[in-house]
Amino acid sequence: MKKAIFYHAGCPVCVSAEKDLLNLIPKDLVEVVHLGTDKSKIKEAENAGVLSVPALVLANGNVLHINFGASIEDVK
Repeated sequence: MKKAIFYHAGCPVCVSAEKDLLNLIPKDLVEVVHLGTDKSKIKEAENAGVLSVPALVLANGNVLHINFGASIEDVK
């Protein structure tokens, strides 16, 4: 089974969303990517349709933008 991917940039909104998300979804079903520390994943996030963080890309490719921490342009 393909994992969901949770992208964030480490801001307080993102960290809060990560904690809440990991309380709902088992850690083995979601990969957490911190774009602030792993900028090499920004293009991957953009290609998946991420416009802002925090965002959850589901295994089926749908993107759920959660609240608003920063635009992907700001993360760059």
